[in-house]
Amino acid sequence: MKKIKYGIIGAGTMAREHILNISLIDNAEVVALADPHEVSLNQCKEILKTKVFCFKNHLEMIEKNIVDVYLISSPNFTHIEILKDVIKTKKHILIEKPLCTNTKDCLEIKKLTKDYPSVFWTAMEYRYMPPVSKFINEIHNNKIGNLKTLTIREHRFPFLKKVNDWNRFEENTGGTLVEKCCHFFDLMRLIIQSKPLSVYASGGQDVNHLDEVYNEKKPDIIDNAYVIVNFENGARSLLELCMFAENSDMQEELVATGNKGKIETSVPSNDSGKTSSNIRIGMRDGKTHIENIEVDKKILEAGHHHGSTYYEHLAFLKAIESNSDPEVSLQDGLIAVAMGEAAEKSIKQGRLINLEEIIN
Repeated sequence: MKKIKYGIIGAGTMAREHILNISLIDNAEVVALADPHEVSLNQCKEILKTKVFCFKNHLEMIEKNIVDVYLISSPNFTHIEILKDVIKTKKHILIEKPLCTNTKDCLEIKKLTKDYPSVFWTAMEYRYMPPVSKFINEIHNNKIGNLKTLTIREHRFPFLKKVNDWNRFEENTGGTLVEKCCHFFDLMRLIIQSKPLSVYASGGQDVNHLDEVYNEKKPDIIDNAYVIVNFENGARSLLELCMFAENSDMQEELVATGNKGKIETSVPSNDSGKTSSNIRIGMRDGKTHIENIEVDKKILEAGHHHGSTYYEHLAFLKAIESNSDPEVSLQDGLIAVAMGEAAEKSIKQGRLINLEEIIN
């Protein structure tokens, strides 16, 4: 079987996770890396078991024309310009979240990729966490009836250190609710299967990065928030985020209620040592179903997203091989960014934001 050849643009932490997961898949391989930061390139090369082409920038990689897939895992603020160059190749694209740092740039990429001939996939790993995937399927199979409310909680560690500390500033990331939480806004849409109409958020920077200074600038990214999203079908969702909760047994918790019952699950923190979590369905008539969802330890050890990166690559490669639509489209990535941008704006202005204000 011909192997799909990946070229990774941006050789940081997430690139290393992608490399480890791709190495577990027989019909895929990483053949090229591009990053101006030599330390990052060397860290990626250390975990690759085969020779790889290394480039100082993505343009050199494009010129070489040796890959089937461009995987973009560079800093958020670089996505827009890299995408403009990569889409000219018409090759398959896997772009790490967020698609861009703001909705305006996402809309520009959407326009430039009209009738794109290859797979364009926005990486949303959280969809593919086994307990979350099971949670979604049970809801869509009508186990709890008509979905009315969805709550997502993430209690985790602060943002990691990145090259040149780019992730400490909203102008580079889009803000915490774009950078981090586009995952959860994507999950809300996927689970509720309706159009988001409005967003109201409360949040702030209360604990993290308060004493840090970079080039005489203090970080401005929030570290906790509550975000309420109203959907066209009448359902509503709540995100609870806290990024100064390192010692949490479960990093993510999801609860959905319908007119017939309730379903809940959780995702263990990466350092908890747990390889499984439960799905619990409690029906209003008193019946209860509990199921344990186990993840292969080898897959868990390949990343920090509870096995999801591996399963996402399997789905991505399947779309390439079958010439089918991506499960996570550019449009999905765009709306997730818009919801995050609306939440950031809601905090700044202290009011409810209609999505039409952001996507216009």
